[in-house]
Amino acid sequence: MALTVPLAEIVERSSNRLLGKHESWGRVLLGDIATVLNGFAFKSSEFSNSGGVPLIRIRDVGKDRSETTYLGEYDPRYVVEPGDLLVGMDGDFNCARWRGPRGLLNQRVCKITLKSDIYLPKFLDYTLPGYLKAINDVTSSVTVKHLSSKSIEEIPLPLPPIEVQQRLVAEIEKQFSRLDEAVANLKRVKANLKRFKASVLKAAVEGKLTEDWRKAHPNVEPASKLLERILAERRVKWRGRGKYKEPAQPETNIIGPLPDPWMLASIDQLSSLVTDGDHNPPKRVPEGVPHLTAKHIKGWRISFEDCSYISLLDYERTRSRFEPQPGDFIVTCVGTVGQTAIVPAGITFSADRNLAGIRLVECGMTPKFLQIVLNSPDWQLRMRQASGSTAQPHLYLGDLRTLQIPLPPLPEQETIIEEVERRLSVIEELEAAVQANLTRANRLRQSILQRAFNGDLLSGDVISSNERTAYESRC
Repeated sequence: MALTVPLAEIVERSSNRLLGKHESWGRVLLGDIATVLNGFAFKSSEFSNSGGVPLIRIRDVGKDRSETTYLGEYDPRYVVEPGDLLVGMDGDFNCARWRGPRGLLNQRVCKITLKSDIYLPKFLDYTLPGYLKAINDVTSSVTVKHLSSKSIEEIPLPLPPIEVQQRLVAEIEKQFSRLDEAVANLKRVKANLKRFKASVLKAAVEGKLTEDWRKAHPNVEPASKLLERILAERRVKWRGRGKYKEPAQPETNIIGPLPDPWMLASIDQLSSLVTDGDHNPPKRVPEGVPHLTAKHIKGWRISFEDCSYISLLDYERTRSRFEPQPGDFIVTCVGTVGQTAIVPAGITFSADRNLAGIRLVECGMTPKFLQIVLNSPDWQLRMRQASGSTAQPHLYLGDLRTLQIPLPPLPEQETIIEEVERRLSVIEELEAAVQANLTRANRLRQSILQRAFNGDLLSGDVISSNERTAYESRC
């Protein structure tokens, strides 16, 4: 939608220092110093995944390649060279220099080309994003926000003398260079913590975390006896229709040797229920019972953020297939496969069809241990492989039921859970500290730009008398 308030007025009223300027500087409309070229609506029938010229679509802004190519004829005006400045005109209004090979400018992407020597390309790179975000913040939309080339042309950029721009760019890049080095170090630490977390989970499901525990407890009841009790209780508590159905056997053994008292079992053997959410999408209503989908299962927990709602009447229908109970185990099975959560007490929700629900037999495997297993690297890989390589991966219930799970004795399960929780709590504390520093680094980056645009970044007078004279002669 078009802006309802003039952009100059938005900038003047804004308290965002990224839109500020030194009192001695003027402003210049972007359209007075640059051309804005809208992309072309190329024929989709000529799109390809190989051969042809890379077609730069809105999703490619900020990247160094495009997955789509164009095989047809084209106007040379829409050629994008490496280093050209691009702006995505839908969604977040991202802007970036093109880092890929020569390509073509698709619709809803525009190219900005400076036509005046009073503005440095690098200085434009630093100033423009703040104004695009300001436009985005005040643009209303029912679905996706849209940006017009007219709005881009009317952006009132700060205009320091060219000498000041050069000094500011040099100082910004010097400070950003130090900041980038620190951020790179933090990201390396974050990656190492992720690998360490994966190694903890892998060691847990292979029995390596509890090797000493097993030596100290040689007479513990073996998992084979535990599985016998699980299967017996499963039969006693059978509530399905018709004759009791024997559980599916585990898939062919594809994991290495297990510790002596452990054994393999299928999820179906360990569970009294393996199902998924309602297959007939209920109508959404403004308020009612929360209806959760795969996006609400993240970080080993259930999130109600941005959830939709269904009526009580529809909930009565959906719960007949699956009514989540405290302790039930949830697995995402469509799209993003393998995210897990345990249903806590005190919540009610309706499950979408892309959520699978597992209700473990009470005397057997604990939900927390199953969560450790399914989040370990090998089992994440197995679930992805079982879901296929289609555009939308789908882990079917049949594959989930036969998924083989290592079953340790109950006391060892509890010991593993305690040890994993202890180690993961340390990792999570470190991850939180790293993330806090990354957030702080981003704020510092914004602070550097704010100080630059407001004339506070350079020592001494921002504009000397000679620079001011040069500036005034241009204006």
